[in-house]
Amino acid sequence: MKWHSQRFTRRQILQTASLLLAASANATSTGEQDRSRSEKVNDQILALPRNEKVEYGHDTLPSGIRSRYIDNNNGVRMHFLEAGFEDRARPCVVLLHGFPELAYTWRNQLLPLAQAGFHAVAPDLRGYGRSVKAPVKFDDNILPYRLLNRVSDVLGFVRAIGYEKVAAVVGHDWSSLTAAWCALVRPDVFRSVVLMSTPFDGTIEYPVETVGSSRKSEADTDISSGADIQTQLAALPRPRKHYRWYSASRGANGDMWHAPQGVHDLLRALYYFKSADWKGNKPHPLKSWTATELAKMPTYYIMDLDKGIAQTMAEEMPSKAEIAACKWMTEKDIEVYSSEYIRTGFQGGLNLYRIFEAAGDLSVYSGRTIDVPAVYIAGAREWGVYQTPGAFEAMQHGACTRLFGVHLVDGAGHSLAEEQPQRVNQLLTEFLVQAKV
Repeated sequence: MKWHSQRFTRRQILQTASLLLAASANATSTGEQDRSRSEKVNDQILALPRNEKVEYGHDTLPSGIRSRYIDNNNGVRMHFLEAGFEDRARPCVVLLHGFPELAYTWRNQLLPLAQAGFHAVAPDLRGYGRSVKAPVKFDDNILPYRLLNRVSDVLGFVRAIGYEKVAAVVGHDWSSLTAAWCALVRPDVFRSVVLMSTPFDGTIEYPVETVGSSRKSEADTDISSGADIQTQLAALPRPRKHYRWYSASRGANGDMWHAPQGVHDLLRALYYFKSADWKGNKPHPLKSWTATELAKMPTYYIMDLDKGIAQTMAEEMPSKAEIAACKWMTEKDIEVYSSEYIRTGFQGGLNLYRIFEAAGDLSVYSGRTIDVPAVYIAGAREWGVYQTPGAFEAMQHGACTRLFGVHLVDGAGHSLAEEQPQRVNQLLTEFLVQAKV
């Protein structure tokens, strides 16, 4: 597919994006204007007519967004949300969600990107949402969840919807890594990349001239082994464990899916706990991958040894007043997420933690860097920036050779595209104009 036609030229796209950026800058000039705009947006949401063209979010997704299904060329009948589909000559932006999220996570980005001249698409990824026929089981084949196969999922999806290349791939949380590897492995297809929340610290670096040396390779000391750090965490005065290895355990799915408080309240607490609304989120760089340093993080990352995810979240459940005050994640939004996860369970997303250790197929890319235009965006109250000591710094010093910017968004934690959608949309549009892909 070609990007340009007489109907929609690159000049028109850039002009439209520039107008949107100017409007955004003017609208955020004062607190009073911000409040006025927020009130108008809330009024529009309350007045939304029912959208019958989507598989979920009928009462929250505005017209102009629709659902479709397509065979992704890699074994998944993939459901996706899209906007800006009226003119197929538009450049495409692919939005990849994290865990526990859905294509719905990008509900506030789809139309603004379409208004900026792009065809915006957000799939439910392998193992999630409407791309799941039946609940994924722990004993199902885990190999399709390998990182490079997730890249193949996205590549096959892009081609299935009619594109040979896309303007940008945007990934949040786990999908920040998927997006990074899309750009690293296939820069001819993924012409720019936006990394959100999870920094990309580069590929495995094999040491040079090791003949006669007793030095261990990075592959031998990779933190993904986990055994030593788990022992160290368990030995702390307040015994702890790393959420990553708990999430890879057989019991994690049942703990979340059959939580005593129910999936709805589990997700409500999880999104709140990791957001800027939880006042305890005051992230800072960690000195090293040691138990005492990691234990400085909240219990959604470094859990108490004797507790599962359900109990951990139950202890941080927001009050009724806090729930009522949360405009970025309404009860209707939570119902979209919870209804899908009640139907599918969580194992599809949890499989990514299990396959994390089986990354040997990535070693062939030792020394490779991301060389397409890149930008990193995270919440200023986001611990994910620092949860792997040194990754944030490595991303800025070699992993991405054309890093256009690093942005920590005020008033946002982990769910920044939902917590601060206007600022995120502004940063996305600015980057797409600047990258000129």
